[in-house]
Amino acid sequence: MSENPVVLYIGPTTSRIFYSVLERYFICDIGKLDSEQDGTGSSILSALQDLFSIPWLNKSKVEKQLQVISVLQWVLSFLVLGITCSLIFMYIFCTDCWLISVLYFTWLVFDWNTPKKGGRRSKWVRNWAVWRYFRDYFPIRLVKTHNLLTTRNYIFGYHPHGIMGLGAFCNFSTEATEVGKKFPGIRPYLATLAGNFRVPVLREYLMSGGICPVNRDTIDYLLSKNGSGNAIIIVVGGAAESLNSTPGKNAVTLKNRKGFVKLALRHGADLVPIYSFGENEVYKQIIFEEGSWGRWVQKKFQKYIGFAPCLFHGRGFFSSNTWGLVPYSKPITTVVGEPITIPKLEHPSQKDIDLYHGMYMESLVKLFDKHKTKFGLPETEVLEVN
Repeated sequence: MSENPVVLYIGPTTSRIFYSVLERYFICDIGKLDSEQDGTGSSILSALQDLFSIPWLNKSKVEKQLQVISVLQWVLSFLVLGITCSLIFMYIFCTDCWLISVLYFTWLVFDWNTPKKGGRRSKWVRNWAVWRYFRDYFPIRLVKTHNLLTTRNYIFGYHPHGIMGLGAFCNFSTEATEVGKKFPGIRPYLATLAGNFRVPVLREYLMSGGICPVNRDTIDYLLSKNGSGNAIIIVVGGAAESLNSTPGKNAVTLKNRKGFVKLALRHGADLVPIYSFGENEVYKQIIFEEGSWGRWVQKKFQKYIGFAPCLFHGRGFFSSNTWGLVPYSKPITTVVGEPITIPKLEHPSQKDIDLYHGMYMESLVKLFDKHKTKFGLPETEVLEVN
């Protein structure tokens, strides 16, 4: 056989015990009848071995399906968990169990500001085995280039956004790539849309991974009232950058994104550029041209709701040859660059902001150029900064 049977996946010791029990209590008795029944015992043993070598039970295929399931559950959580939980609570409110909804929403009122204070991260949730399957599906890697001081606070700029920021989530909201071991004493907080924390259940799920709202109140609190060793990960390009996410394109939306630099200056938080090679490769998207009706609709959503709807697809659940919501299995390598020391200026001038913004852009481009050939890009590849 070209692949190991599932009994080996259970463990070699268990496998040996299983077959020894069969031989002792079943096969041996039948073996006595070999002369009369033409080797029935051997036939039964052979049939059992064939049963446990069925292709869909092979270790590698079982693991691959677990990886697909782990990725799909996150994609569905990202897309529909919020609206689904809202509808469920609305339905419960109209039933005899209405008290459940009332109690939850009463508690929600008192807990409303918890996300703004860093939320309730759970070490247990961040270490779920499902995230390791999530990591191995692509696979996703986290590359450290410099040490970070625990006496400083940081703002990580993550590029590019991609469709869902899968690398950002896996690396900084779980321990699948061992961010805690690679940067000991640093607490990562992945920042996302504040609207997600107004949705029942979804908010709890996000906070358990150390995800927080990307707004000024939250960032001010974490950088000034939460001690040192905090690292806030901001996907700088946001929704605008996701609209241009497509395989084979390395482009970031950064030239006019300076708010994160101003926040860093106000708190004296060091800036750390991050580039995630392969983030744009996992989904294919229909790109609408500027001035088209499709792009007009996307920009209106972005302006008034905070996100831009993308027409994208990945592979199917059962086959990589069909379309679906499962991302393509492409490597994502997230490289954390060298921190840029930022002074604390309570009222930074525009000149100060422009100076450090320029330093950040230069550092990001250098990071990209230094590592691009290591991850499959040609030496001639240029990072497009918009």
